[in-house]
Amino acid sequence: MSMIERGTQVPARWRLLACGLLLMASVSLPARADDGIVDVHGLPQLEGAVQDPSLGKGGGVEYRMPTPEAVTAPAVKKLLSANGWVPYVRPLEEKSTTLNFKKGRQGLSVFLTQALGRPDQSVVHYSYDRIYGNVPFPDGASDIMFDGTRPYLGCIAPGTLDATSDFYASQMAAIGWQKLTPETATRWTTSLEETVPNGFRAFYAHADSEETGFYRQKPVMLTLTRRDDGRTNVDIRVAPFALPGELKADSDLAGLPRPNSTKSARGLGGASSNKREMSAAVMAELPAVLAFYHRELAARGWQEDGSAPLAPGDEVAIKVSTNEETGVLRLGRKYDFTMVSMIAQLKESALAARAKAKKEADEQFMKDAEAMTKQVLAEDAARRKVQAATLSDAPLQAQAGSTTPVPLPETAQEVNFDGPGGRLEFNAASSVKALATFYRSSLKQAGWKEQPSVINQPNMAVLEFAKGGKAISFTVMQMGAKVNVSADGSGLKMAAANPVSKSGPASNDAAGVQAKASGPLEADPDSALPVPKQRSSTSLGTAKLPGVEVPFRRELEASVPAELSDVLAFYRSELTKLGWQEKTEGAVTTADRVQLAFASPQGPAMLKLGRTRGETSIDLVQKNPDAATKADIMPKPGQAKLLLGNMGNQEAVLTINKQTIKVAAGAGGPQSPKGPMLDLPPGKYQYALKIAGRPARNEAIELVAGDAWGLMVGPTGEVLPLQMY
Repeated sequence: MSMIERGTQVPARWRLLACGLLLMASVSLPARADDGIVDVHGLPQLEGAVQDPSLGKGGGVEYRMPTPEAVTAPAVKKLLSANGWVPYVRPLEEKSTTLNFKKGRQGLSVFLTQALGRPDQSVVHYSYDRIYGNVPFPDGASDIMFDGTRPYLGCIAPGTLDATSDFYASQMAAIGWQKLTPETATRWTTSLEETVPNGFRAFYAHADSEETGFYRQKPVMLTLTRRDDGRTNVDIRVAPFALPGELKADSDLAGLPRPNSTKSARGLGGASSNKREMSAAVMAELPAVLAFYHRELAARGWQEDGSAPLAPGDEVAIKVSTNEETGVLRLGRKYDFTMVSMIAQLKESALAARAKAKKEADEQFMKDAEAMTKQVLAEDAARRKVQAATLSDAPLQAQAGSTTPVPLPETAQEVNFDGPGGRLEFNAASSVKALATFYRSSLKQAGWKEQPSVINQPNMAVLEFAKGGKAISFTVMQMGAKVNVSADGSGLKMAAANPVSKSGPASNDAAGVQAKASGPLEADPDSALPVPKQRSSTSLGTAKLPGVEVPFRRELEASVPAELSDVLAFYRSELTKLGWQEKTEGAVTTADRVQLAFASPQGPAMLKLGRTRGETSIDLVQKNPDAATKADIMPKPGQAKLLLGNMGNQEAVLTINKQTIKVAAGAGGPQSPKGPMLDLPPGKYQYALKIAGRPARNEAIELVAGDAWGLMVGPTGEVLPLQMY
């Protein structure tokens, strides 16, 4: 093969040819087997094993046994031991149900589980376990504790001290371990002179070897000690001089320091908890760990107050404290780890100071909430007054050509009629009074008899009609700058009815002349939710609590002098840029009405577009379930949540859904931060409110599954419904 000098430009066709030759060469050469990995498919299985082809994909094997785990586990252990596999336990995993085995330089893990739904059966899983630091086990050794990643070995050899010493002298050399001498150990230590009472100690190192799987292996220390029963204790661990002498800080646990080089660690509590705990198993000698805590605790303002009583396993126990906390640091040795435990507890004085600070913060929070509520009430009253002024009290005529069972007023828009279900809904620019008068008059002429209703307010009316065993119920409610009319009942059912959807009479579009925005629709960069710059009106509402930056719900209402199709294209473009994903379920897209659901990064959202007075109306709502859950106002699945508050100085009694709830004065305010809450099925609910010395109020609220509404009783007895989520 011709050689190409480095740096020479190689034509693309020659690069392609070279890759092809390399591919063919790689295919033609057999892959070298990895002697460190056992082929689990060739291992023996228990008699009666049933192998499932769908199990054991990849590097494992699974088979099912007709016996429970308690019977299968010892049988597997006996079977593999007879096949030359030596069982062992890993340090700090004494309670693990996984069975570990070693055979030469190969490792094996066996995991057993109960068969699904069958406590009388079990499933056995074999998987290979690569050993990175292999050391020999004496034949017949017992109580074997082993970890092949460092390595670490603790066991009892059945032979004498001399016989065990001879075994390791030969077997360590056989797998590539070379005994250290003062000359070969100079890179780690200057002395190997260590004596062991009634025992023997030696140090070994292993060169990197791809063939045997060793890589950057630290030198190990072998310690053999004679037992009273004639057997020999064996301990192999990383040589202390090869471990770090100075430890650096890792990330904190429970706000407490921990060193790096930890095998395992856990923490309970946090920096703001009254009590917090941290524990860790550190791969370092005790003096290095103790020096780490001397340094780190002092840097964090802790002082040492002398020794604490030693507990089982402790070698060091130190009392520590700060201005706010007291604690105990405990260090001990287990296997080749330094075990660390630290517990910190707030002092009584700090607990009292925190309680006082929390009380003051809560009081300030509730003062802010009360002020915000009063402001919202005042703004809502002013907004309603302005919006009501745009609604017409003029007498209404019925639309010509309507196919609904009851007449539609001439100002009806966004009509949605479900004949089989007996439901009708539309919006109108007429007042509640004008619409109620229209239906009382028109239905009376058609022979319907009105049933008395206590709800007849300027912003809401409920009408009940009956005729020939059939009934119709109307709810007429002011919703911002429009009035929503919803009706249902047997008198509206039409088995063969076709859905009706209208935007309103042609006269609403100024004799058919559409007011249009000048130029393409552009997004307003200063708006929290997307809205065209060319809008003729807009309002943005948020639902959140004082001190909470993230709102539970945001709603934008606007009107744009543009075609509905143009506004729809605008929102599909702008919302996609924000990462919103449009859903197809329940989508409605007609010439004069759009309703689309979205999944936004913050939560579910809904876009509604319609036609009003020659313009396209916009209603965009976005919810944040995480914020609602943290604030404990998230409705249960399939239900709605109703939050009750009372900013007045008298008890209010609310009756809804056959439940009577007493809302104490100040509930939802400084005196009682959390008012009553109800979880209700979705639907329309009438409620009655009674306050001593004030006229009773009877109103209604419609709840949708997944929504959370607040009913806040104002200082003068008025009720403000606020959608919170």
